[in-house]
Amino acid sequence: MKNDTATNPKHSEPLIVSVSGLRGIVGEALTNDVAAAYACSFIETLPAGPVVIGRDGRESGPALKEAIANAIVANGRDVLDCDIASTPTVGVAIVEKNAAGGIQISASHNPAPYNGLKLFSSEGRVLPAVAGDAVRLRFEALRRAPPKIQKESAHGNVRAIESTLPHLHKVLAIVDVDSIRKVKPKVWIDCGHGAGSRLARPLLEALGCEVTVVGEPADGQFEHEPEPTADNLIDWLPQIPAAGADIG
Repeated sequence: MKNDTATNPKHSEPLIVSVSGLRGIVGEALTNDVAAAYACSFIETLPAGPVVIGRDGRESGPALKEAIANAIVANGRDVLDCDIASTPTVGVAIVEKNAAGGIQISASHNPAPYNGLKLFSSEGRVLPAVAGDAVRLRFEALRRAPPKIQKESAHGNVRAIESTLPHLHKVLAIVDVDSIRKVKPKVWIDCGHGAGSRLARPLLEALGCEVTVVGEPADGQFEHEPEPTADNLIDWLPQIPAAGADIG
């Protein structure tokens, strides 16, 4: 059963803008125009090159991604589209593709009505505070009059990329795969209908684990509040021993 408190906020909240990104309730503080203005502010601070975009599984993700991509290509940049991908996967893709930076559309563990934008440097890391503050100042200047983006004015291009497999291969290259495969641990995992589900199952199976997965697919249909607190997980913890898992 879906948690009603995760889908019905009691009141409107302001947009929260920090040096690492922004978040807000979609359709209220966070609109497509706000997202487009923030993306424009961000790319003005970047070196030349394409921009990687990813998103989590929230229902608001596709529309926000389209608005952001349109804003970027209208300003002459190419977009490399990971579509649904975990936040670390977006960072890996930036480095793999020699991109100028990246944007992950995600509200992390915030309730379902929220979404947000996380900014990455060309190193695939969260934007440093000084750079993030420069974006914030540019955004505040645009906030009262967000740009109106028209697809026909676009000069850049959007290209879909595979991002999960490169991330998977990088993880396998730095862990002791053989030792894990010898143990064949039984793992229970709740993906929470989030983007991490794209990597979790294939990674664990590649490590030789016997996997029980709940919380798929990455569609943002949270079955409990996404913040992984003890209170939010109390009804799920008994599933770990019930599945005969070694770890969960």
